[in-house]
Amino acid sequence: MENISLLDCTLRDGGYVNDWNFGHNKLIDIYERLCDAGVDIVEIGFLDDRRPFDINRSIMPDTSCVEKIYGTAKKRAPMTIAMIDYGTCDIKNLQRAEDTYIDGIRVIFKEYLMYDAMKFVAQVKALGYKVCAQLVSVTTYTDDKLRELARLANEVKPFAVGMVDTYGLLTPHHLEHIFSVLDDALDPEISIGYHAHNNFQLGFANGMAFLEAPSHHNKLIDGSLFGMGKSAGNAPVELLAMHLNEQYGKNYKVDSLLEAIDETVMDYYRTSPWGYKMFFYLCAKNKCHPNYVNYFMKKNTLSISNIDRMLREIEPEPKKLLYDKGIAESMFQEYMNGIGDDSDAVEKLGKVIADRKVLIVGPGKNIQLQKVRVDNFIKENDPVVISINYIPGAFNVDYVFTTKNSRYLQMSDSLHEIKNKDVKIIATSNLSPVCGEFFCVFDRGKLLEPEEQFEDNSFLMLLKILDRAGVKNVWCAGFDGYSNKESNYYNPNMEYEFIKAAANQLNRHMRKVIFEEHKHMNIEFITFSHYTEVEDINYASI
Repeated sequence: MENISLLDCTLRDGGYVNDWNFGHNKLIDIYERLCDAGVDIVEIGFLDDRRPFDINRSIMPDTSCVEKIYGTAKKRAPMTIAMIDYGTCDIKNLQRAEDTYIDGIRVIFKEYLMYDAMKFVAQVKALGYKVCAQLVSVTTYTDDKLRELARLANEVKPFAVGMVDTYGLLTPHHLEHIFSVLDDALDPEISIGYHAHNNFQLGFANGMAFLEAPSHHNKLIDGSLFGMGKSAGNAPVELLAMHLNEQYGKNYKVDSLLEAIDETVMDYYRTSPWGYKMFFYLCAKNKCHPNYVNYFMKKNTLSISNIDRMLREIEPEPKKLLYDKGIAESMFQEYMNGIGDDSDAVEKLGKVIADRKVLIVGPGKNIQLQKVRVDNFIKENDPVVISINYIPGAFNVDYVFTTKNSRYLQMSDSLHEIKNKDVKIIATSNLSPVCGEFFCVFDRGKLLEPEEQFEDNSFLMLLKILDRAGVKNVWCAGFDGYSNKESNYYNPNMEYEFIKAAANQLNRHMRKVIFEEHKHMNIEFITFSHYTEVEDINYASI
């Protein structure tokens, strides 16, 4: 039966959570708890010559720094190792192994770097270290590439070759296949390791599958305290230790691992939690680099389902795991430009509102302060009432024009209330309906003002739609304009702080578009607005 070693990488992978700033005392405490637990291999951090020495951080410019940090530890692990991301630490920064605190070094590298990286692995081995070649994003390797890597490894004979599931894409079945290729191709003297990420909540399950797979090789399995680590985190070392004790006759002291979690790791979790999240699930589901998801989410205009669809469509396939900002930008613009021909929507809307008076309702404070004016106008004129990005509670509306996913989701519950059951949604093409269908959808790209700082003002977008639909008379309420002195919305939760800094500029721009570009329309304001020429009205007198 193969020998199994448990490797803890909290002090290295966990450092992505806190920029490796554990504090010197906690670095020692965690290391000693891991040693006391009987963990076979402890990874104490990164060697990275781009970072200066800091006794409080587990990322160091050279091997001589390891002694300065961990030399005061009372107990040492059977094997203490560090990690190098290939290309970030020159070989000249590594002493000979017998002159350092560490016994081994793991070198991580992507598939396209494997030839040069394996030469570096040979150099590190020549210095006397037990060196491990770690295959970053192992899912990018074809079977042929895995065999080629094994050929290179058989020449160098590192201590181990490790499978790194960088983006948490593996299932037990896929993992077993990759492992079987390496198990057949690698020299039996070379151990095989596995490092999980938890994007699919499979870190521990994959770890068990790896341990159960029959093999000709010794195995190394990674974990970290409470799964602390980059992105969705790792397989929890305490679960792996428990499983190895119960199923493989090991005798790790799980209590010592739990003490380390309680004493130190939970402090980091409370402030910067890691683990399974929608963000990391989307990355793994679509086999893509997290930066793509981050780019699309930061736009705050796309629904999750739309982001998911865009991630699926990223091409070519290799670009998915090698982030290309140009591809992200191009896809976003193409999507936001929308559906193209929306003439059917224009015709549909025009048929129901073109011959009637139209009242547009915004979320400004005067929709409440001057409610009597609005009520009287509705009573006397029976207009088609269209609100923008919210549902007023004070009176009924016929349509809601929505352009932002966050606003649409905020009002989705209100749309299901009995009093709003007949409200229809007019949407821009970047949104997806929560249930049912939108009344009509307009191409967002045609409604933008690309030359302006704020290109997607919802009020101006709706004016363009009404203009195209043949509406000649428009009344407006609740469009107070922008103020840099007070809240711009009756509901403070709708406030955008960036608007206040540009309030005067925005008011001038809005005034120009409303009364110059739409001068062929009759546009009147029922409630006070900075968009009109009169800006010195006292609220209390209205």
